Amino acid sequence: MPTGVHLRDARQHLFDAAERVLLRDGPNGMTSRAVTEEAGCAKGVLHRHFTDFDALLTDLVLDRAAQLETQAIALRESAGTGTVAGNLTSALTTLFGPVPVAIIPLITFRDELRARLRQARPGGGIAILAEATTAVSAYLADERELGRIAADADIDSLTLSLVGGGHLLFADRDPGPPTSAAVNKLVTAVVADAVRRRPT
Repeated sequence: MPTGVHLRDARQHLFDAAERVLLRDGPNGMTSRAVTEEAGCAKGVLHRHFTDFDALLTDLVLDRAAQLETQAIALRESAGTGTVAGNLTSALTTLFGPVPVAIIPLITFRDELRARLRQARPGGGIAILAEATTAVSAYLADERELGRIAADADIDSLTLSLVGGGHLLFADRDPGPPTSAAVNKLVTAVVADAVRRRPT
């Protein structure tokens, strides 16, 4: 592998390579050699930008979790428009896209990565799920303020049901992601009572 290859943005290049390896080979295939080969660079490039491989993975997870903030903002901005179930269906489909869903088992698979994420941010052990939980909870609170769900709706329980159920739906990568109809069925079942009981 060439050692003199100049990469304009080596960190991002390595992130993208790691993401491709993860999507293709899963957590078991995530090695420093696999990532540097995918990136077309020497291992020295990785160690010039990261203290070790787990440092690269930690920064990758935090970077991808931060990208979910854009989806979280879009979800909150949808409050008061469309339907609650429709907005949540669209959000869960985005929040549990291929990359976030692939990252979750990677975090579970690597103890050191999990430990570093906890050090990097409060509750950061499962950073992707934390972002999804924050986004859904904030959206539900906004809808409650707008009177589109019941004033006494238990936001925490609804959020856990939506995020946990959504993750289970998307976690099986083998047959591909669930249909929008399947996601909507879950969302509708979870929020039906809170929406039905809202003031008229």
